[in-house]
Amino acid sequence: MPYQSFIPPRRTLMGPGPSDVYPNVLSALSRPTLGHLDPLFIQMMDELKALLQYAFQTSNPMTLAISAPGSAGMEACFVNLVEPGEKVIVCRNGVFGGRMLENVKRLGAEAVVVDSPWGRAVEVDKVAQAIKAHPDAKFLAFVHAETSTGALSDAKALCALAQAAGMLTIVDAVTSLGGVPVKVDEWGIDAIYSGSQKCLSCVPGLSPVSFSQKAVDKIKSRQTPVQSWFLDQSLVMGYWEGSGKRSYHHTAPVNALYALHEALVQLHNEGLEQSWLRHSQMHELLAGGLAKLGLELIVPEGERLPQLNTVRIPDGVDDGAVRARLLNDYNLEIGAGLGDLAGKAWRIGLMGYGARRENVTLCLAALAEVLGH
Repeated sequence: MPYQSFIPPRRTLMGPGPSDVYPNVLSALSRPTLGHLDPLFIQMMDELKALLQYAFQTSNPMTLAISAPGSAGMEACFVNLVEPGEKVIVCRNGVFGGRMLENVKRLGAEAVVVDSPWGRAVEVDKVAQAIKAHPDAKFLAFVHAETSTGALSDAKALCALAQAAGMLTIVDAVTSLGGVPVKVDEWGIDAIYSGSQKCLSCVPGLSPVSFSQKAVDKIKSRQTPVQSWFLDQSLVMGYWEGSGKRSYHHTAPVNALYALHEALVQLHNEGLEQSWLRHSQMHELLAGGLAKLGLELIVPEGERLPQLNTVRIPDGVDDGAVRARLLNDYNLEIGAGLGDLAGKAWRIGLMGYGARRENVTLCLAALAEVLGH
């Protein structure tokens, strides 16, 4: 039997990611491939770095895109900074805080876990107590925007606690970057990672990261080698920075980096503040429509992540059947619940290019019909 080309249907992606990709970003993928050491490609990389610095609101020289998804960005931050035996305070209020904890354990470091309820922001008071009880802790790690629940934590307040205690911060901004304020320099974030497929509306597979000078100093003063060769940032930066000849580390995903450059140009041209406002406005539109359908958002007002809305599934409603009908009848994807919320919630994404009025209107109308309203 001969194989045929795979031609996917055109879906509207309103799950937890990937998000709808800007048409000009998809177009960028089809541009001619250059060698990853071509001077013109290096020039594009320099622009990409400057655009990432804008998105992160930082002047950190060590700002780049890792050639792998956000999970690799997370691992890069931990394996480069944390050494065996060091103490890390890990905030866990969902699935991805739990993944931070797994990284700490696998590094042979000591984890102090601060648990907050699922669907709620990280509790700042609990973190303050943990820092007071463990003055020898070297790191505070937390998820800014918990994708599994739609809760947005107070990164500014958490970073201030860490700074006052002389600790470094490791921050997950996979779902927050581009959708809500992320201010690396102003808040004093030391290591931060994100993903290309959320509010940046790029294709999946790249992880923007940034390291402060304090974080770079910690990497340089390590007593043990970084456990991962591929993610060792002291090696990668020889490719991402410096004038003249760049040192070869790995073959960069050339066309994917074209796409990320294009997505960041889109964000820059719109303006960060305008992007944050658009996500907020579309969230309010969706939340109002869901309320009219009698559907309840799980996260309390004031802690909600505009770009990831977690909806309580009404009693007697078949989770899988609803999502299947939306996909089959409307080409509309929404997300299932994860972890403690599996089978109890839907996750509706409004990310990047997907945070627009026609998507909200489609989602509300489709839900109304499928639920029989």
